[in-house]
Amino acid sequence: MRIVGVELLEFALPLREPFETSFGVRSERRIILVRLAGEEGGEGWGECVAEEVPSYSYETVDTAWTTLEKFILPAFVGREILGPREILDPVAWIRGHPMAKAAFEMAAWDLQAKEQGVPLWELLGGSGEAVPVGVSVGLQPDQDSLFRKIEAYLERGYARVKLKIKPGRDVELLRGVRDRFPELALQADANAAYTLEDASRLQELDDLDLVLLEQPLGEQELLDHAHLQSLLRTPICLDESIRSLADVRLALELDAGRVFNIKPGRVGGLAESKAIHDLCRARGVPVWCGGMLESGIGRAHNLALATLPGFTLPGDISESRRYWKQDVIDPEFELEEGRMAPVPGAGIGVEPDLGRLRALTNRRIGFGTLSSG
Repeated sequence: MRIVGVELLEFALPLREPFETSFGVRSERRIILVRLAGEEGGEGWGECVAEEVPSYSYETVDTAWTTLEKFILPAFVGREILGPREILDPVAWIRGHPMAKAAFEMAAWDLQAKEQGVPLWELLGGSGEAVPVGVSVGLQPDQDSLFRKIEAYLERGYARVKLKIKPGRDVELLRGVRDRFPELALQADANAAYTLEDASRLQELDDLDLVLLEQPLGEQELLDHAHLQSLLRTPICLDESIRSLADVRLALELDAGRVFNIKPGRVGGLAESKAIHDLCRARGVPVWCGGMLESGIGRAHNLALATLPGFTLPGDISESRRYWKQDVIDPEFELEEGRMAPVPGAGIGVEPDLGRLRALTNRRIGFGTLSSG
């Protein structure tokens, strides 16, 4: 596979409604897409999941743009890539910046799958079957509003609900939901908002039959997570703490987490995601695919990954209309009886709506030879 052109573009996509976590509230999402052109005429698309501010990660939209523009994209124009696992070899010298790297790497996976005429899920080793999906619900202004949202999502068929929590809005909130929905598959996501001093408070969650408690402590606090896990019956799921396969190996050794949330953008791409999946499956440790408020491009990559056999828990791969007034892909993703399947076709299966995308784009840069689309 030879890359003859690369394009980087950024646009802002309005959310259907504000989304609140312990990190703050957002009403739109700045998104970077990477477009690759192959010598055979195909195109591959990838999405960068970096956020506007360095809250979830040190990477931001602006740092990722600079890293891609100055260091990653110029290194690949005219370069031959032998296979998916060698995609990032030319930029292995760049320390960190997994989200920027993943945006390019995932576009290259898409391009290679298209050149081979196979779906991305097949190239990854997945099944291509529909997978159960869950929904992530941000903090709401009151309990009644939360109940109404959950009821609406259950009516849509979502297989699991994940609630954002933070100190002061946690145990009572979750207990109210459990009392109202006793059979609900319920997760809590703390986004690293707690410390070990909150251990006794978090132990109260053990009575609520949660599927898991996601990332209660800071991203670098694996030892503290191990100590907290020893005090809890509820499985701890690690998210922000997992940036690579090496982090998973260490977390397993420490028993710092018993479930892992795999986000391709966070760990540097699909190859690293697959390696983490393979290790966890061999160890009998459940994994699921998390979301980062991606557009349909990133969602398509996540869905292909989630068809691998080790993804035994519903992922955050909601339908397009869950977050967006209008997505930038055709067709948009829709839920069918609580499940979603990859769109048939080579690569990620969906195509960007180029007219809408060009109208939204507020900055772009290209290298090499690109079509006029």
